[in-house]
Amino acid sequence: MQPEVVKLKEIKPALYGYVREANLILASGQVPADGIVHDVRVLMKKSRASVRLVKSQIDEEIFDREYLTFKETGRIMRNWRESSVHRKILRNLKKKFPLLFSEVESNPAVANLMATTDLNLESKDQIKGEVEKIKELLNKSLYRLRFMNMSSLDPMKLFDDLETSYQKVAGCYITARNNTRAQYVHEFRKRAKDFLYQLYIFRPINPKVVKDLEKRLDLMTQNLGKYNDLAVLISMLGYKFNRTKPPDEFDELVLLIKEEQDKYLSRVWPAAYRIFGPGKRLAGLLGFKVLKL
Repeated sequence: MQPEVVKLKEIKPALYGYVREANLILASGQVPADGIVHDVRVLMKKSRASVRLVKSQIDEEIFDREYLTFKETGRIMRNWRESSVHRKILRNLKKKFPLLFSEVESNPAVANLMATTDLNLESKDQIKGEVEKIKELLNKSLYRLRFMNMSSLDPMKLFDDLETSYQKVAGCYITARNNTRAQYVHEFRKRAKDFLYQLYIFRPINPKVVKDLEKRLDLMTQNLGKYNDLAVLISMLGYKFNRTKPPDEFDELVLLIKEEQDKYLSRVWPAAYRIFGPGKRLAGLLGFKVLKL
């Protein structure tokens, strides 16, 4: 059987597009709304995944410079998002369990996280300053990307590196499935996101099958993200289980949060097993046997 020749999507235009779109979204220089923060963070995750995919074929210094730019942008924006997410989670729980919240709202950690979203002038000025810093970082990255040579990327090496990404996710899946500590689930989510965003470059291999795999991964990582938001919330509440004292309403609140986590994980594991379970192979998932890139 003669191998089928497939031309992959070009990485440089995709990467440049992610960074340019993020920069345009932030162009107003105002305090970004929650949706804007989410969109820019996603674009930075896609950018990081893209440069990870070409890491073995570009200069190490170039990789470090661009990767750290995208990572720093995400780091700056993380705190903007987390306070809003935690507030939303707690308010949704309050609607479902009003009697419990009448007892726990006086807890300083709960009260602080549920406080009004209004920002004072100092906070707004700080965020506007951080927006300007991000725009400066992205503008410099866009300038560098224009002159970055990616015309000689080896497509078979790209596929090998995608295979490496897949194997990393599979390893993280096995670890998290056997030990559901938040840190292992979080690492599984991060590596699965990398793999998801890298798959986009390989859609031409088998568009229908690859898009279907992307949809399944996207749903899976969304549930992992919701689990992680709840894990961070528990940490932000400063909860420490104390077996020497009788359980109280604060323990009950955390148990309810953990029940929500269990719900999200129950949606993750069946899909994760079908994609990353023992014996699975990337080529089989992408639906081909013989391929020439």
